[in-house]
Amino acid sequence: MLTREWPLLPVYATTAVFYIFDAPLLGGLGNPLWVAFVLAWLFGVMLAAAFAVVRHSDCLAEIFGEPYGTLILTLAITVIEVMMIAAVMLAGPQESTLARDTMFAVVMIVFNGMAGLSLLVGGLRYHEQTYNLQGASSFLAVIVPLAVLGLVLPNFTSTPGGTLSTLHEGFLMLMSVALYGVFLAIQTLRHRHYFVTEELVETRDRAELDLRPAAYHGFLLLAYIVPIILLSKKLAVPIDHAIGVLGAPAALAGFLVAALILAPESLAAVRAALANQLQRAINLLLGSVLASISLTIPAVLVIGLATDRTVILGLAPVDAILLVLTLALSTLTFASGRTNVLLGAVHLLLFLSYLMLIFER
Repeated sequence: MLTREWPLLPVYATTAVFYIFDAPLLGGLGNPLWVAFVLAWLFGVMLAAAFAVVRHSDCLAEIFGEPYGTLILTLAITVIEVMMIAAVMLAGPQESTLARDTMFAVVMIVFNGMAGLSLLVGGLRYHEQTYNLQGASSFLAVIVPLAVLGLVLPNFTSTPGGTLSTLHEGFLMLMSVALYGVFLAIQTLRHRHYFVTEELVETRDRAELDLRPAAYHGFLLLAYIVPIILLSKKLAVPIDHAIGVLGAPAALAGFLVAALILAPESLAAVRAALANQLQRAINLLLGSVLASISLTIPAVLVIGLATDRTVILGLAPVDAILLVLTLALSTLTFASGRTNVLLGAVHLLLFLSYLMLIFER
């Protein structure tokens, strides 16, 4: 246990150091080299903790089976995402676009970046891969309306600047939670078979798997999540400072938060595709987008109402076009039950377009 759980020491040591010596560490951000060092330090430690979360989620997946395994991981990652967004929001200005930018970045990274990479590497190795069409359709049936209602519709309501009225916010929160609740009932109870395939064969070496009790892995999973949440507030300071000094676009903060959160989950999805377990990859990728949108929107709107902050949800026209294009392309990609290299290449090229448009519009 001491050998495998070595990240606990640097993770909790870093958390203690940043909370005890907060002023000296985050007070000298005028030096660019110090800013880069602090960012690299926090990113590295939080990434190590996030990968440990994935490892213990994998062990829980072995114990509980699918789709519970991927569901545990997506919910754990989404909790981290919501806490990080909340921390950065509370440390930032009264008007916040971070939640919008992060959710948009999650959609772009997952649907175009990681899904494209997973389909590409899986197609190169196996030519064609199969998945349960009903499961993918169920994900998209909830993702598409929530994404449009949450990130596009605010630009066309009576309130200006991509915001929503209190009534609209309450309705959107209710819609998000209700749809996700219905989806979870479908995924875990009534139609669990939509999210598994008969051909899914475990190819990992069972001798390497840690099948200790679920309580043990659940405790360690929480033990790694807690410092990520605590450090997210500290990470917000150098990120905001660096973006302000460099004059970088505000959307870059959302991209960095999303990239940090999604890195371990994305790696797990690519590994699943390489092992010819495309259904698990789809459960991870589409599940992370669904959980991100349906849980982040209510959380940030509640924070906005409680702290009297203005939450801007409506995307800029360029981003709205990219979002609609991504959703339409994803609907075509996951409409046949089979994938190939071409589909992965198209998604990756759209992801590169998104990266370019962050910096140049």
